[in-house]
Amino acid sequence: MTASKLRAVTTAFLLGTATVCGAAMLLSAPAAAAVSAKVGKPLQEAQALANAGNYKGALAKLNEAEAISGKSAEENKIINQMKDFIAIKSGDTSTPAGAKAKFANDYNAKKYKDVIDDGEALKKHNALDAASMQIIAQAYYLSGDKNGCLKYIKNNFGANPNDTTLTLQMRCAFDAGDEVTQRQALETLVAHTGKAEYWNDLLKMSEHGAGMRDHDTLDVYRLRLLTGTIAGKDEYTTLAQLAIQLKYFAEAQAVLEKGQAAKVLTDDRTNKLLALAKTQAAAANASAAKDLAAAQAAPKGDALVKIGEDQWGQGKGKDAVATVKAGIAKGVDDKNNAQIRLGMALIAAGQKADAQKAFDAVKPASPTDKSAMVAHLWSLYARH
Repeated sequence: MTASKLRAVTTAFLLGTATVCGAAMLLSAPAAAAVSAKVGKPLQEAQALANAGNYKGALAKLNEAEAISGKSAEENKIINQMKDFIAIKSGDTSTPAGAKAKFANDYNAKKYKDVIDDGEALKKHNALDAASMQIIAQAYYLSGDKNGCLKYIKNNFGANPNDTTLTLQMRCAFDAGDEVTQRQALETLVAHTGKAEYWNDLLKMSEHGAGMRDHDTLDVYRLRLLTGTIAGKDEYTTLAQLAIQLKYFAEAQAVLEKGQAAKVLTDDRTNKLLALAKTQAAAANASAAKDLAAAQAAPKGDALVKIGEDQWGQGKGKDAVATVKAGIAKGVDDKNNAQIRLGMALIAAGQKADAQKAFDAVKPASPTDKSAMVAHLWSLYARH
């Protein structure tokens, strides 16, 4: 999010105050008609003094009018409006209107540190609403105080900030080097919106790092393909190569053909890689029945889980669910892997609620184990 975009987020009361600040104080004909002669005299004098820039004198005349007994509700309303006008014009923050005006003027003048201080005046008048707090958070960011921005958001927006605040929090966290907060904000934005731009940032954060196995990276790239955030030649090629390396040849073939159809993969290297994937996929298909029988006869179900994952890569969601479940029923050495494969298969079979349960069952086996992180990414995908 750029500074110009942040500044574009303003509120109606800021715009309204800016309009008042540039005007002269005038009693309209209807307003004048609603005022008695006794009250009207000090009001007219106050108007003349205010328009001449003598706000102290104008306020004294308004106090004089306010002290008159027997005023109508309309007369009291006019007096209060004129007091607000004087507070706005004079920069008097002892009134809600004056505090709001200074807040607006300081923001528009890019006096961001003053905006932060102005927030205290608004709070004193119980005028610190969500829109004002959003602007104060922006002021922290625009003043260069990224950590202050993060602290303000944490202390004032609770556990459920809106998407605008989350985007600001993400930007502040990135600039402050706070990867944990950045990831949390991105995950919430993905959960709220499912937008490709947030998926792209989140998956980029997840592609590498300590503890990432090739299988983990493959799962992240698979999500890139599914969320529409894989576009470049290198990304298609990396996904295909990882699939080939882990012996998911039919999936690699499908990825490369998709890249060619999108006219992203057009070189000879791709043609050679695709030829390899096709040859290996054909060989795997020829031995599929034999491999399935061997996996069914094995004492553990990990081989069945792998076959189910291969079926997923071929677009056979229902078959994949049955095969992975059969593997889990036999008992597996890598329970986290089996639950991730089950969740992926369930998504492909249209059973997203059950898929989330499978992903939720994944727990990190060690401090560097990324299985839970991968499962959480897929769980986010299952929500949309």
